[in-house]
Amino acid sequence: MRNIPQKLAIARGERPAELLFKNAQLVNVLSGEIHPADVAVEDGRVVGFGDYQAKKVIDLKGAYLAPSLIDGHFHVESSMLVAPEFARAVVPHGTGAVVIDPHEYANVLGLDGIRYVLESTKNLAVDFFIMLPSCVPATHLETAGARLTAADLKRMIADNRVAGVAELMNFPGVFLGAETELAKIAAGKGKCIDGHAPGLRGKNLNAYALAGVRSDHESTTVEEAREKLRLGMHLLLREGSTERNLGHLLPLINAHNSQNCSYATDDKLAGDLVAEGHIDHCVRKSIHFGLAPMTALQIATINTARHYRLQNLGAIAPRYWADFIVFDDLNNFQVRQTYKRGILVADKGKFLGKSPAKIKLTRNTMQLRYSPADFKVKARGSKQIKVIEIVPDQIVTNTVIVAPKVEQGEIVADPSRDILKMVVVERHHATGNVGVGFVRGFKLKAGAIASTVAHDAHNVVVAGTNDADILLAIQALERLQGGQVAVANGKVKAELPLPVAGLVSDRKLPQVMKLIEKLNAAAHALGCDLPAPFMTLSFLSLSPIPSLKLTDQGLIDATLMKKTGLFAD
Repeated sequence: MRNIPQKLAIARGERPAELLFKNAQLVNVLSGEIHPADVAVEDGRVVGFGDYQAKKVIDLKGAYLAPSLIDGHFHVESSMLVAPEFARAVVPHGTGAVVIDPHEYANVLGLDGIRYVLESTKNLAVDFFIMLPSCVPATHLETAGARLTAADLKRMIADNRVAGVAELMNFPGVFLGAETELAKIAAGKGKCIDGHAPGLRGKNLNAYALAGVRSDHESTTVEEAREKLRLGMHLLLREGSTERNLGHLLPLINAHNSQNCSYATDDKLAGDLVAEGHIDHCVRKSIHFGLAPMTALQIATINTARHYRLQNLGAIAPRYWADFIVFDDLNNFQVRQTYKRGILVADKGKFLGKSPAKIKLTRNTMQLRYSPADFKVKARGSKQIKVIEIVPDQIVTNTVIVAPKVEQGEIVADPSRDILKMVVVERHHATGNVGVGFVRGFKLKAGAIASTVAHDAHNVVVAGTNDADILLAIQALERLQGGQVAVANGKVKAELPLPVAGLVSDRKLPQVMKLIEKLNAAAHALGCDLPAPFMTLSFLSLSPIPSLKLTDQGLIDATLMKKTGLFAD
């Protein structure tokens, strides 16, 4: 902290402060009470409560003053926005800090992706804290653009904006004591180690926690979440665009365990961040479900700051940064103003912060090698095939066994039964790897949808009703050098260019929102009724998440973590 003698003199009341937030109802997440307070601020920090003299007085006239909100786990790439435009989306909703895992950038670009994130997130109205990606690639069952080792993580762990090691997605490797996974945990010693353990219970979960993992954001049931809390794991209550677990988990939260919980969005689209909200949406939803407003705000602020050891964030008290939100109603929580270091950066939904020049990333990541013949599936003696079944509002999938539709000796999509062909093409090294399977749940009646956002290796993923449109969709993505498209009857109906690593747009927030809206509308016009069809598509290649997935290496049994055949013999 700079100018300490001057700040001490101001705190003693001997000199005027730079700012005084007067007549506030202070939401004190440290004491768990709301009390009247005048808050003095100097050089971006709180110096004290009381009747101070100040060069500038901001009269809140009885409004609530609380610390700005913190997201405990987010992949900023999922917004499809560069960092300055992400800030423009979330700051009006009261977000002051995010703990991010640049896992997607790293899977495409390796250490260069992490360096890009560190550089592009400087000097914004939101503080970004980086968790170093621990699983690049996520598993051996997919082909990513890079590979990171424990030695790579050690190289970057000392950076003061690095909060630890990100989600250990290879959870079997952790609880079985794989040397590579334990080395990654050791690389983060002294900082936080995030977990990722969907459905993990019992003795294997004991081993996972024993290895040093300290959090989890994958719980979908109260029983699973309770077991993780009992083992000392910090529970990240997730509410994203497609992963909506918060409502299912809230019945578990009480005054005794809430301090071990934080909110996380994990993956959320730009339009959802603006229209629905960010962590403020989690607070509103929690209060609606009966959680005490103070508890909800503690989960959104001080709990996250303490867990990730974010110094001087998450509360309003002397020495803490003057990162504030102002609102008028505890039970109808709507952020009216956001302050960063005492500076007003959003007012009544309008972003007022500065946006520094964007850091450009121009590397072409579209290196494909494939043939339309790769998409064909020959019928054989088996009368049944395995199909990926989408679970609404979840990233887990089911495995269903169905009789295939066969035409001229080939298994084809059957839109009448909501069974589409799905294709994944490796895009980083031109390996020629092509995975083919079938999926149920999109309800497309015609055409295809495709994306270069495909967790976690981010190869090209397509779901379609016919091979011709599947081919057209892939060709469109090549032309865009990454993006998302909806096509039908030989024509591109809508497209979103994502030239930054095939993951992120280089356009302004309003433009990105408009393009996403047109893209979703095109998918809906083709028959899809999912609220976020392209985000749903992006998770169908996520090999560490049960039960059935498709990568460039083929169909994956994500429960047993091994390749499986299409035919149900």
